[in-house]
Amino acid sequence: MGSAPVPLWRRLAAEFAGSAFLAAVVIGSGIAAQRLSPGQTGLELLENAAATAAGLFAIILMFGDAAAYLPVQVAGCIAGAVIANLMFALPAATISTKDRASPAHFLSEIVATLGLMLVIFALARSGRSQAAPAAVGAYIGAAYFFTSSTSFANPAITIGRMFSDTFAGIAPSSSPSFIGAQVIGGVLAWVIIRTLYPSITPAQAADIIVPHRDNQAGPETARAASDGASPGIRPPGHGQTPD
Repeated sequence: MGSAPVPLWRRLAAEFAGSAFLAAVVIGSGIAAQRLSPGQTGLELLENAAATAAGLFAIILMFGDAAAYLPVQVAGCIAGAVIANLMFALPAATISTKDRASPAHFLSEIVATLGLMLVIFALARSGRSQAAPAAVGAYIGAAYFFTSSTSFANPAITIGRMFSDTFAGIAPSSSPSFIGAQVIGGVLAWVIIRTLYPSITPAQAADIIVPHRDNQAGPETARAASDGASPGIRPPGHGQTPD
């Protein structure tokens, strides 16, 4: 029997907390890397990427990341940026001057967003929900290096990183380009996903990142559903977080 739906305020609180922790991890580790390895950009990036990948793994386990409730996510990311700044004795909010707008960065954000969505939907197709935190964290960690944009892949974190003039920041003038690229990457991902996995729904993909206790189907059931078979269970819900 399925559990009662999680109240909206708890889902919003989880979105806020998860987004705040994500921004704090990304920005805080960037500040720490800049201080620990001054002038060594490659090492700074490695430290920033490793901390982000590990932090994202833990955040998904704690809160999930349903990519919903954008206003709450934006507020959480801004709060996380402020917290990261304060933890390193910096002003609470400083507008970044780090220009990242270039054709290469634009292409990189398209690729980063496209790849992230494909990872999530591929997990949904194969029913490997247990691997989601590690897979998403590993992908983002790798994308720090194989994309010139260092893989923001999320409009909320893009906005949040505007409020820290540090290693991980992004100038407000660069943000529209990044967000536009993320939208394009999302549209391309939708086209590819509809071609490769036509029976997988957004709800099923969200269930990989935010497991629902009323949907405990195993990999075989998930594969059967994606192949168009009737698994005999109701489809997963939307945007729930664990109690």
